[in-house]
Amino acid sequence: MSALVLETEPAPGICRLSLNRPAQRNALDAALIASLHASLRAALGRPAVRVLVLAAEGTSFCAGADLNAMLALGQGPAAENLADAGQLAALLRAVRESPKPVIACVQGPAFGGGLGLVAACDIALATPEARFRLPEVTLGLVPAVISPYVIGAIGARQAGRYFLTAEALGAERACELGLVHEVVAADALGARALALATEIMAGGPNALAGAKALIGEVAHALPPAALVARTAEILAHVRSGAEAHEGLAAALARRAPAWRR
Repeated sequence: MSALVLETEPAPGICRLSLNRPAQRNALDAALIASLHASLRAALGRPAVRVLVLAAEGTSFCAGADLNAMLALGQGPAAENLADAGQLAALLRAVRESPKPVIACVQGPAFGGGLGLVAACDIALATPEARFRLPEVTLGLVPAVISPYVIGAIGARQAGRYFLTAEALGAERACELGLVHEVVAADALGARALALATEIMAGGPNALAGAKALIGEVAHALPPAALVARTAEILAHVRSGAEAHEGLAAALARRAPAWRR
């Protein structure tokens, strides 16, 4: 069985973590969330690692939550539902609070939780083929656990539009909004990430960690533990409701949900 997260060292001091569920468009289920979190912790524990690069195998960066898993969790025991939501919330917080800079390389669609992962990273690069979308409301859900990071990246006013419309964003628009820092040709994406990582490594490790913490403190970009827990509660509550059950079932059956008939 292939590893759910592939770890490579494209250059000394740089750890690349690649989501590896290409057949499922790297959709986030409990196993992938746990694997990515464990890989992140392991990389952070190695002093030789100075910069992390978050990437993905296949044509999609991350399709968001695995819909089958979301539907099953919403229909299952409340404690399991809440615990799963908490795992995703904890992963996003770990990415955001990583003392080592994290660069996202987005080569394809990043929807829902995948967009949240991009927003949680310090720097985001995207190819012209990348697409971004927050489809939760079309599924009877809300973008709960990713909301602190998305709002931190593009602001509440713009988030208000894209949370509600679920419209797709191209890479250039995502760059204009601040979700993405640069749009880079597909064949140059890896090289550009390495170049940025090399520039970052010119800084002192403690200074880099301090600079990250400073941004969070000054801009209030780091969600407190209570907010992380609250967003997990919101996700668990919403996906246990009838509307989410209908929306997810409709999406899996490739039909319109009841509220659109």
